[in-house]
Amino acid sequence: MNTLSYKTVSANKETIKKEWVLVDAQDVVLGRLASAVAKILRGKNKPNFTPHVDCGDNVIIINADKVKLTGDKLNSRVLFTYSGYPGGRHDKTVAELLAKNPARMVERTIKGMLPKNRLGAQLFRNLKVYAGAEHNQEAQQPKKLDINAII
Repeated sequence: MNTLSYKTVSANKETIKKEWVLVDAQDVVLGRLASAVAKILRGKNKPNFTPHVDCGDNVIIINADKVKLTGDKLNSRVLFTYSGYPGGRHDKTVAELLAKNPARMVERTIKGMLPKNRLGAQLFRNLKVYAGAEHNQEAQQPKKLDINAII
């Protein structure tokens, strides 16, 4: 048996093929949407997944303002930011964040599911989120993906 023919192939920048995917977030639960999109961004849905390489697809999310939250998370869940100064903690509910910028709420949820390193920052740049049904990436000809079939 020739053991040299059984080599593990790792993906690199030359061998990966990145595609553009369009996801409609209307009436989809936020956490389920975020976990499915994080897998696509990371490339875990591809057979040539390599943990240390950006081998995922570019994702466009539309209708971020129509995303669903289960239970009473809209009013009871409190998220905070901290400026680094004493007394610099700012608390806001999910309803306040969705009212101000719904796209940022979806981005924040997906970013929390990506790796916390340079690779995660690079993967996060492959995500575009829009509050309405219009997006600016028509030139990339994204493929529409039914997120309910993945979840």
